[in-house]
Amino acid sequence: EGREGFEQVIRSSGLEECVRVGLEAMQWYEKHGNETWRRADGGAQRRGIGMAVMLHGSGIAGLDMAAATIKMNDDGSFNLLIGATDLGTGSDTILAQMAAEVLGVPLGDIIVYSSDTDFTPFDKGAYASSTTYISGTAVRKAALKVAEQIKEHAALCLGLKSTEGLVLRDRQVLAPDGRSITLEVVALNSLHVLNQHQIIASASHMSYESPPPFGAQFVEVIVDTETGQVTVERVLMVVDAGRVINPITASGQVEGGLQQAVGFAHCEEMVYDEKGRLVNSRFGPYHVYKANEMPRLEVVFVQTDEPSGPFGAKSVAEIPMDGIAPAMADAIHDATGVWMRELPFTPERVWRALRGR
Repeated sequence: EGREGFEQVIRSSGLEECVRVGLEAMQWYEKHGNETWRRADGGAQRRGIGMAVMLHGSGIAGLDMAAATIKMNDDGSFNLLIGATDLGTGSDTILAQMAAEVLGVPLGDIIVYSSDTDFTPFDKGAYASSTTYISGTAVRKAALKVAEQIKEHAALCLGLKSTEGLVLRDRQVLAPDGRSITLEVVALNSLHVLNQHQIIASASHMSYESPPPFGAQFVEVIVDTETGQVTVERVLMVVDAGRVINPITASGQVEGGLQQAVGFAHCEEMVYDEKGRLVNSRFGPYHVYKANEMPRLEVVFVQTDEPSGPFGAKSVAEIPMDGIAPAMADAIHDATGVWMRELPFTPERVWRALRGR
């Protein structure tokens, strides 16, 4: 981005655990280098297993910034306004979860408005694995400000001299003396009765840290040594993304990334003729993995707590792309003894490599 970088310190890492869990789940030591296991059919087909480890980042340090606004409605629900764009990643859900956690309400009480530049606050964009870490922290900051305003008004309603000991839970403000007041009552009272005002807050976040998620990826293949055809049988990713806010959406992110990465390593290639014209400009000649062609995919999370992240979270979006190619190359090498140095691993390339061409 034309700026000086910032020194980074790793404060959380589950890499060693990722490798340990993956080796055990794949039965690595029973398979790797095992000639009996390699003989898939006793003929030209040979099995192989490979792995790679990787780290990524969580946004661009000193550059990415996001903002959030939270407004309390008169029924005790909340409007969450964010510039972060949900591209199918589930960010609307996890950012609402973060707000709900701070405000002590169920997820359904958070009404999300995102990505409308006419009225939502600024966000650098859904890129660089930044939304959970950067936008999430902005949401948490805004929610903490709103929570403090709610406590202040609840203390006024309850005749308390301070907000000390007040807790937001189950759509209520709970006082240390056992009394409570619902968020709906707080909202209505703040708008229409005592010290009338709107409970609302905005917050921004930019970080000089970009804590890396870590991962270990494992691939099993069958290589036909007569034709060079590689069949991907199984893919496992064990990933440390910090504290996982929503395991379902995070798993979906990883699985989607793995599908892209398998295609990138195995079969997706843009071919140009001598005049620089794209030859395979249609799906079919440019082969993308179909649903019925996908190998067995597995995702395991090793949870850590990142001290600089919202609720201990780090990113997860792009790291699934990082290690499949070297892991697949390692698996082909385990099966055949040949190292592949050029992507993708098409039948012709593998066939030529097996014959030293």
